[in-house]
Amino acid sequence: MQTRKKYIFLTFLASWLLLFFFGGDQLRRFAPFSGRKAEARRNWPRWTDRSLLKSFADPEELQRDEDPSLLSPRERRAAWLSAYRSSSCRMETCFDFSRCERHGFKVFTYPQERGQPVSETYGKILSSIERSRYHTLNPEEACLFILSIDTLDRDHLSGRYVHNVDEKIRGFPLWNGGRNHLIFNLYSGTWPSYTGDLGFDIGQAILAKASFSTDSFRPGFDVSIPLFSKDHPQRGGDKGWLLQDSVPPKKKYLLVFKGKRYLTGIGSGTRNALHHIHNGKDIISLTTCKHGKDWEKHKDTRCDKDNVDYERFDYQELLHNSTFCIVPRGRRLGSFRFLEALQAACIPVLLSDGWELPFAEAIDWGRAAVVGSERLLLQIPSAVRCIHPERVLAFQQQTQFLWDAYFSSVDKIVHTTLEIIKDRLSPPRSRSRFLWNTLPGGLLLLPDFSTHLGDFPFYYLQHGYSPSKKFTAFIRVASQAGSLSQPILRLIQAVSGSQYCAQIVVLWSCEKAPPPSGKWPQSTVPLTIIQGRRKAIQTDAVLSLDEDTSLSTSEVDFAFSVWRSFPERIVGFPTQSHFWDPEQGRWGYTSKRTNELSIVLTAAAFYHRYYHNLFTEYLPAGLRELVDGLAACEDILMNVLVAAVTKLPPIKVSQRKQHKETAAQQAECGDGAAGTPPAAPPSPSAPHGAKVKGTAGSRRFSQRQDCLNQLADWFGYMPLVSSQLRLDPVLFKDQVSVLRKKYPSLEKA
Repeated sequence: MQTRKKYIFLTFLASWLLLFFFGGDQLRRFAPFSGRKAEARRNWPRWTDRSLLKSFADPEELQRDEDPSLLSPRERRAAWLSAYRSSSCRMETCFDFSRCERHGFKVFTYPQERGQPVSETYGKILSSIERSRYHTLNPEEACLFILSIDTLDRDHLSGRYVHNVDEKIRGFPLWNGGRNHLIFNLYSGTWPSYTGDLGFDIGQAILAKASFSTDSFRPGFDVSIPLFSKDHPQRGGDKGWLLQDSVPPKKKYLLVFKGKRYLTGIGSGTRNALHHIHNGKDIISLTTCKHGKDWEKHKDTRCDKDNVDYERFDYQELLHNSTFCIVPRGRRLGSFRFLEALQAACIPVLLSDGWELPFAEAIDWGRAAVVGSERLLLQIPSAVRCIHPERVLAFQQQTQFLWDAYFSSVDKIVHTTLEIIKDRLSPPRSRSRFLWNTLPGGLLLLPDFSTHLGDFPFYYLQHGYSPSKKFTAFIRVASQAGSLSQPILRLIQAVSGSQYCAQIVVLWSCEKAPPPSGKWPQSTVPLTIIQGRRKAIQTDAVLSLDEDTSLSTSEVDFAFSVWRSFPERIVGFPTQSHFWDPEQGRWGYTSKRTNELSIVLTAAAFYHRYYHNLFTEYLPAGLRELVDGLAACEDILMNVLVAAVTKLPPIKVSQRKQHKETAAQQAECGDGAAGTPPAAPPSPSAPHGAKVKGTAGSRRFSQRQDCLNQLADWFGYMPLVSSQLRLDPVLFKDQVSVLRKKYPSLEKA
């Protein structure tokens, strides 16, 4: 009996020992330990490598966070869940896909209410949506809805805070609990906790928010956007500081930071510790206490010296001359300096634990930024020193691509948000992460065209693809006669004689019926006449021609061989150029023969069929109206569009005769101008020319110049790129035997 009691006692004792050693963490959750646990939560961050930091700083300084009102991450999460009941929303559960099936992805903005002004920034966002190709004025067609109520600033201490939002949105008949709605927000919460509370229930709406926490972010549903200032440009935007494909010089500083030092409250722990990495040589970390009304009440012994050192360096100079820029959290997770560092090609070093990075669903930030930990910030200097110079260069170039593609303007930020949501509607037709993170970027790639890399002209060299060995010729006919002229007959014969021609399509844009098939010349390739209907293009190359263009078969063959080496560019014969006129304060357009060229007229030019699709599908309604209103605008728009995509100039090739615009090209067909595109597909080719006499020529030249300036205003910058390059055949006009020349007929006048 005694033995049995002994074994029971030993078993009981062993059980308690096991529970103590292996279940101690669980026991600490009970009341006797709750006080110490709460205190530990407030002392955030907790430095696990405290022993390594004794020579740098007092651990008590690093752990100081004396504001008892700050919430722990768990408490902040609970506050979010109480404010947003639909925290588990996904596209499949909170979005009505049926609204997008009939009319596609259309976006409706609520009409502006009287007496309800919006901020300048929210006005830019609404304008960006209304300028996009997705905007609709009919709510019945809409797939997505945007409120007219300004929800950007939800800090109730702000003068831009809108009250009673809940009451207002419940009165909207289209609200439907927030389903299929998109809400934009830049600032949420207020002092001292800065939670994600917006002050109203978003219901099932998608939230596009800056400073998004990973705890409250709903993956695959919400969109994290960057924090940008009210001065951020509407469109265009400033270029990055690093020229494309250039190697930056060695920077003076390795790592820099200049900004506010919060003495108390959220974010103070990280910024208070930044001065420990400052060495005054290649690492500059400067903070100032001079911000806020009561900063002198909270100033410590470091403040006076920090304020003096802070004034010794210029912020813009530090950005220009540093390889890495520290981007710590502020009161909220995001900050303006994130975009400032991207533009400056200063690799962002992010110290903002729990921040859902902007557009992380599409953008691979591992190729453009260093994501650090606030708890281990003292290890950042040694970490960035270990990055190989080749990778540093790749990081810098990627920052410039991302800045230009997605962040340089409000238009790009808003359109990126819309495109990410649109991709979710049809995953099989969505852009891959490779397309989002490679030139020219996701905004300029239409997944409706294709998702295969080999169908786009930008990836041939990278992936070993090559364009097809045939081309499709499009001849635009717009003469009044309704009969076939000799130039058209000669042009068809010359083009059909090319060994690379797959088919000829005549775009008949007159109201008069085209001649019967027996009147057209015999051709060795299929000849199709289309009138008001779409014709699919099967070849990669498109040869755009006007009815009065004069080309020989050799010229066509040589131009096509050049295009196959540069499939991402426009390659053609007649050229023009643009210039900045300082006296007029606008862009000028000239047809004079100079060494500079920036426009290849599509009266005789090769381009990739993707640009044909981009021209017909990508342009928003406002830009189409501009082109329709200016008859001579189409070829300029095609060049501007291709230059905006590639950042490259067109290529001019050899030509026997200088292109001239004849009177026939000026004639109108029916009630439309000769430059007006056919109903379907709208052709980018239009009558062009160098010297045209009379009033019609002057009017046409004036239209081209107006078009150039209106396009520059629409894009927010001038996309055209000038060049002095012309490509000629080998031995072109050399004094050698014609038997050694592949294209001898090009030299015959």
